[in-house]
Amino acid sequence: MKNILPVMLLKGLLVLPNQEVKIDLNNEISKKIINLSDEKFKKEIVIINPENQIEENPDINDLPNVGVVAKVKSIISLPNENLRVTLRGLFRIKITNFKNDKKDKEILECSYQKLDVPPFDKVTSGAYKRKLTSLFKSYTKNGKGISNSIVNDIGNIKDLNKLTDIISAFMPLNFTDKLELVKEINPIIRAEKLMELLNIEIEAIKIDKKIEEKMRISLENGQREYILKEKLKEIQEELGENNFKDLEVLKYMETLENLKLNNENTITKIKREIKKFEYTVDVSPELGNIRNYLDWILNLPWGIYSTDNADLEDIRVSLNKSHYGMEEAKSRILEYIAAKNRNPEIFSPIICLIGPAGVGKTTFAKSIADSLNRQFAKINVGGLNDSAILNGHKRTYLGSSPGKIIEALKRCQVSNPVILIDEVDKMVNDNHGDPAGVLLDILDKSQNNNFIDNYLEEPYDLSQVLFILTANNIYDIPYELLDRLEIVNLYSYTINEKIEIAKKYLVPKILKEHNILAKNFKISDLILKELIENYTNEAGVRELERVITTVIRKLIMNNNIDNPKITKELILELLGPSKYFKDTISKHDQVGVVNTLAVTADGGVVSELESIYYEGSGNIIITGNLEKIMQESVEVVVSYIKNNKEIFKINSSILTSKDIHLHFLDATSKKDGPSAGIAIATAILSLVLNHKVKKNIAFTGEITLTGNIKKVGGLKEKIISAYNEGINKVYIPNANHNDLKVIDESILKKIEIIEVDKYLEIFNDLFK
Repeated sequence: MKNILPVMLLKGLLVLPNQEVKIDLNNEISKKIINLSDEKFKKEIVIINPENQIEENPDINDLPNVGVVAKVKSIISLPNENLRVTLRGLFRIKITNFKNDKKDKEILECSYQKLDVPPFDKVTSGAYKRKLTSLFKSYTKNGKGISNSIVNDIGNIKDLNKLTDIISAFMPLNFTDKLELVKEINPIIRAEKLMELLNIEIEAIKIDKKIEEKMRISLENGQREYILKEKLKEIQEELGENNFKDLEVLKYMETLENLKLNNENTITKIKREIKKFEYTVDVSPELGNIRNYLDWILNLPWGIYSTDNADLEDIRVSLNKSHYGMEEAKSRILEYIAAKNRNPEIFSPIICLIGPAGVGKTTFAKSIADSLNRQFAKINVGGLNDSAILNGHKRTYLGSSPGKIIEALKRCQVSNPVILIDEVDKMVNDNHGDPAGVLLDILDKSQNNNFIDNYLEEPYDLSQVLFILTANNIYDIPYELLDRLEIVNLYSYTINEKIEIAKKYLVPKILKEHNILAKNFKISDLILKELIENYTNEAGVRELERVITTVIRKLIMNNNIDNPKITKELILELLGPSKYFKDTISKHDQVGVVNTLAVTADGGVVSELESIYYEGSGNIIITGNLEKIMQESVEVVVSYIKNNKEIFKINSSILTSKDIHLHFLDATSKKDGPSAGIAIATAILSLVLNHKVKKNIAFTGEITLTGNIKKVGGLKEKIISAYNEGINKVYIPNANHNDLKVIDESILKKIEIIEVDKYLEIFNDLFK
């Protein structure tokens, strides 16, 4: 059985084996992890410390592969809704795999192996233990606030492994040093590192005592501020430094003079802050706030711009090299560069890439930055409800800082990067603020040349930034924001397109990552199709990339990576039984059962609509996770059918003496939007007329009370999903005729598209 535990990422706080710590948790994910550990994992979790403490959302690939299993000793709910948790480190582990929890994707879990201590002889262990204990006693003897009982307890520890961990816990080490000790498996090496650090601390204590003695002799009763200043002066003399603060002031002034800053008001403001810094006493808490502000405002790329790549053909080749298809998006970038070559002052477009998850929106934005020779930064606004996260907090707030836009510019060190604003359709507007309104100010080219971050309080020019937004669903983008965007649709991939992407992009990339020669690894289109159909279920290719990577890793593990013969049998052996089955539509024609097409955040889907009737009083029952618009569609269809019962030759008693139950399958997906009317009408008429509808037909389109068929959205996604499911006849609104132009000709050759204006055209085609 695999060792699996939930993972908690801690920043700035490390937990060593045999160490007990208390922490207050104030974010919901951490609380979920503790509760999950309490319920299912015997109160155990894995503590991991990301090496990059600044990154808010570290990538899984950047996380260390060594962690510490900790026991949750106690959980206390505080009045401020925080959890106070006591953790005790147990042992180090090697992490073999990260994955998301099946029920809650926000929770990260890992598989692990317990790390055994390398063998070493008792003589060596005893020598290191005696020396380490002696140094620690010498360190504590100089009055570092460690009780004698702890020193005595450490002297009784026989295990060098345990001894190094306990001493590490009591040492005032910086984060980097302590993280190295957490990651080091060999206690001998840990002991050597600790001895080096203890010697440094002992010498530092001697110097500190020398300064204290010098101060005691030279100074009598004086103000505390004066004593602290004199002590700082003595420290600077010991280090060979003098007038440290004066040097900081000079450095700030020199930096200001070198800035490409043309705004005199801003220059005056910065000079005023430098003067305030110079005259603020060293012990004032305000000093740190002023220093932090100066460090931010003086390290921004004022007036610094990278030079764009203006070669259209070079950009075209670069984009084609990194991404398959996406012609509309590539064309829009080339249009912008062509126009900018003609007029360098032209504003950058505000492009919004809309498409299902996994089709390459984020990676395409990164490729745009690379092809233009620009820096790239990503800002995720999914779930964002606090506008101050975008435009900063006022300096009057404790711990305030600039917003994510200014942070991105500082990170890129140019004023014209490509900034990706991800998941704009998932922003939240509540009592915390209106992030969509703030984002509108940031993107608006008529005013963002004077963007003012609340923390900086000075205007910054964002007009040369190329903003690219992403979303899964256009209907969830705030209207005031949508009105300013240039929409570029990225559609679901067909099976054939996925095969091409895998051959041209995914497989070469994965082989390179695993140091495998392309000539030594061949995978056929047939096997790729097998992986796509039976082991993935997505609009894009993200899951496909993971599956191919898994196959290659397993072949490496089995020493079968050089010219392997990859067959369906081998895939079954490596990946196990198929995870997905293409059985969303019936295999036989049925009465009252039709296929309807819809669009979700994951792309187009084919969903069956079932209907039955039984003795009743004319009621309509509808189930299947429906939203308000879908329920209204059913009511409109029923009214339309009742009004035209003579045309449809329906026995009127059926509509008054029977209850009709409509059920939309695939209840896991919410269904909303005006596009299922003609499918609903066809299902009801098939039921009451006892007429089967062929299984290879699908419908999309909304019906009005008078029988007119209205235009729908997402037609390409719907047609692609129908194509992937083997449907060869689709009824669509005639108003969607122009949408067929963006669908590949190879797909349209396989599907008969019937364009209709009124529902009677469908009725006459299917029921007469």
